[in-house]
Amino acid sequence: MGILIIAEKPSVALRIAISLGDGKQKKVSKGRTSYYTFEKGGKKLYVAAAVGHLFTLKQTSKEYKYPVFEIDWAPSYSVGKNSLYTKEYLDMLIDVSKECDSFINACDFDIEGTVIGTNIIKELTKKSVKDLAKTSLRMKYSTTTTKDLQESYASLMPLDVNNFYAGETRHKLDWLWGINFSRALTSAIGYSVARAPLSIGRVQGPTLAMLSKREIEIGEFKPRPFWRVNAMLRGVEFSNSRGDMFEKELAADAYAETEKNNDKMHVDDIEVNEEYKRPPPPFDLTTLQLEASRALHMDPSLTLSLAQSLYERSYISYPRTSSQKLPQSLGLPKIIEDISRNPDYKDLASMLLKERRFKPVEGKKDDEAHPSIFPTGEMPKALSQQEARLYDLIARRFLSCFAPDAKMSRMKVIVSAGAEKYSASGMHIMESGWLGYYKYARLEDKTLPEFMKGESLKAEAIELKPLETQPPRRYTKAGVISELEKRGLGTKATRANIIDTLFKRNYIEGASIKVTNFGLSVYNALSRNCSMIIDETTTRKLEDDMELISKGKKTEQEVISEGKAMLVEALGIFDKNKDEIGKEMKVSFTQTAILGICPKDGGNLIIRKSRFGKQFVACSNYPKCTNTYSLPQNAKIEPTGKVCEYCKTPVIKVIRRAKRPFEMDLDPNCITKEAMKKAIEQRNIARAAKEGSVKSVHEENTVEIKPVKPVQEGKDGSKQRASQKPKAKPKKSKKAHAKGSGIKKQKVKR
Repeated sequence: MGILIIAEKPSVALRIAISLGDGKQKKVSKGRTSYYTFEKGGKKLYVAAAVGHLFTLKQTSKEYKYPVFEIDWAPSYSVGKNSLYTKEYLDMLIDVSKECDSFINACDFDIEGTVIGTNIIKELTKKSVKDLAKTSLRMKYSTTTTKDLQESYASLMPLDVNNFYAGETRHKLDWLWGINFSRALTSAIGYSVARAPLSIGRVQGPTLAMLSKREIEIGEFKPRPFWRVNAMLRGVEFSNSRGDMFEKELAADAYAETEKNNDKMHVDDIEVNEEYKRPPPPFDLTTLQLEASRALHMDPSLTLSLAQSLYERSYISYPRTSSQKLPQSLGLPKIIEDISRNPDYKDLASMLLKERRFKPVEGKKDDEAHPSIFPTGEMPKALSQQEARLYDLIARRFLSCFAPDAKMSRMKVIVSAGAEKYSASGMHIMESGWLGYYKYARLEDKTLPEFMKGESLKAEAIELKPLETQPPRRYTKAGVISELEKRGLGTKATRANIIDTLFKRNYIEGASIKVTNFGLSVYNALSRNCSMIIDETTTRKLEDDMELISKGKKTEQEVISEGKAMLVEALGIFDKNKDEIGKEMKVSFTQTAILGICPKDGGNLIIRKSRFGKQFVACSNYPKCTNTYSLPQNAKIEPTGKVCEYCKTPVIKVIRRAKRPFEMDLDPNCITKEAMKKAIEQRNIARAAKEGSVKSVHEENTVEIKPVKPVQEGKDGSKQRASQKPKAKPKKSKKAHAKGSGIKKQKVKR
């Protein structure tokens, strides 16, 4: 009998097969799936892959109710249509397992990877987790390089049972809290109003609360006036030492004193200090998402997705880590040497090798499972533009950790004007050190002109500047992730997804995150009537308990029982105040979506969602009025307050990400739509003529316009004409046509 090694993704399965099979692996295809076989140490090994979670939690009964506690693992394909593709992978694993009597979980070494692999082995062997621990093993690796995978196989570990119990507990509690509170919310507002289930989760609730408190603070903020007095000397702005003055009389006195003594301003002192600045530590996932957001303007979810892709192709180490450590056991000199073969980093890495700088700067954060994120030294190939940018950020950050400190000189010039003191500061980089390695750093020279202690001078301008205090800044998505980490809410792998869910539910909006009126109504209704649902203390307690499970200090049953008790208590409070909660949310729900007046009966036209999640416009007087209009999907819709002069329907504003907003009326048969169609047709004719598909009048005395395929609206809102193959003369083969037109056939992975 053989050994089955289970990887989390097909790309990683291939890496494992190549690394352990010494290039002698055989690929066996089964439908759209495949696995690998080879001999090693006198045993036959099979390497096969899952595609993430092949199992998910499912309610065992069929009633749509709450509370519900009866749940169990079930194949993902049997629960949701979007997971139907996973059936092929599970069937393939079941078939291969018939040839094996030993199993190795080689999924990512984190709690999710443990849950994925252990659930599969449970299904293949029909054994309990406790019994599996006797016959199954675990591979632990932080990169998918050949060296790491071979070393991981040579030092197999026992199955990490406690991590499975901790992960299973998290899945179960998240499912129970999410499904029960989401159903409770939906029933409170009424499905006829919501048109789609609402949601609130164990971490989603506290996250909404955190954002809502900031939104309320901004809304209630009352600006206070204050004044600053500045003096311009040799093109540099000097600030009054009193700083922000909240008494206008005090600021006016400072201004008057400065003006009176302007002709005899005096340089009292020049302070010069040299200091050294250490490099920043290597990336953990959160700091990578924060830095990619700042330096590359990259969404945190995209950052994680790109990092995962780079990891699976062996270009960087495992990204879902909390560590800022680079242990010497990684073979750091060899990694730097390998990176030096990349022309982009040759000079930087060579300097480190020449000076034998192999001790990195490290941060405080640690992770027992993985080191910080680092480039493996493998030469990246065929990277997308975004992958290349992220790889460059990671590689330069890694190299900068070994570089010398930056040396800088700071200068502070202190000037007096009678009794008033002014100062300005500058900074000059004397030795760039690590700044020369990490081009994404924010430190820049701010050199002051020459000043002499004791000299007199006159200001070019003196300004009394009226200002107002500003409200707290709204969070960015990366800022929310950082704050959740500080508060111990969620996990490094789930925080970005939690925020994405809040966006999808219309609780929040915008790059600078604003809580919508509906999101605030949910928060206010729950905070006043059932605060346990959004209380981060409750969530953090369960997070700590799950950590204790992974360390063997608590059992899964204890923590789940505790979580269920909290859930029952919260639902009891919710049900007592259900009518009030629903009332508060209903008012806001309808208010947030009014686009204008219904031309048929004068009701409010509001945005609704179908049971399939599609947005459309309906009259608030339904079912008396059944007037509806379709809407562009995957777009934010805003009222403009205008009405079309032709069809008398409201004009709306359509906003899509990374596209220019546009306005349109709601009536699909309006004359304005016909005008738009004609304009598009004329544009298509002009394009066709430019491309040579309009025959010259001189050739045949007629103008023949080839049929133009209709303009289609893409998912991103852009208008595109479907590609059309021109009739070539003389007739060419399909192969010749494809070569000449630059069109390539590509297989689309599903």
